Amino acid sequence: MAMAESTSTPPLTSIVEAFEELDKFLQSQPQQQRLSLDTFCQASSLVSILFSCLGLAFKFAEMEYVSKVDDLVEASKTYDTLESIIDFDVANDMVKTPGSHSRNLRRVRQGLDLIRALFEQFLSTDDYSLREAASTAYAQVCAPYHSWTIRTAVAAGMYALPSRDQLLVNLEETLSREEDEKVHPGLTSGD
Repeated sequence: MAMAESTSTPPLTSIVEAFEELDKFLQSQPQQQRLSLDTFCQASSLVSILFSCLGLAFKFAEMEYVSKVDDLVEASKTYDTLESIIDFDVANDMVKTPGSHSRNLRRVRQGLDLIRALFEQFLSTDDYSLREAASTAYAQVCAPYHSWTIRTAVAAGMYALPSRDQLLVNLEETLSREEDEKVHPGLTSGD
């Protein structure tokens, strides 16, 4: 049976668009404007698909990331802004408390940084393998905070990553680098 052609927006395109909108919002606001926690959560929740597309090697990271975003979504029912959850946790000496909203926010930010670094490496050249990109990104973003045991397990897990081509299939991305440059100028620059 032939697969039906998908008319939905590819996940990576949805993520880029959500964060571009978030950036436009932030750029258009006065310096003292605070970022809505709900808006941040909506954009951040889209990123979990990227962890999922990385396969079993990133399953723990995906589960961890999703649980932290879910906590922040729940917190957005009580707190309006990112700053308000930080202010509350600082005032109550809870910033370093496991499960605190500010600690979960830091973990979500670290997950976003990991995905950003991975895709920066991945897009830097057509010859860069996903394993190399993920290993470099992990070393830059997460490894300094992990024990030797976790770093070793992550290094072994890198061998289970999909190929570059399989990742693009998983993400439903089919644009050539030239087409991508037209859609998102500057995204692939630096080659």
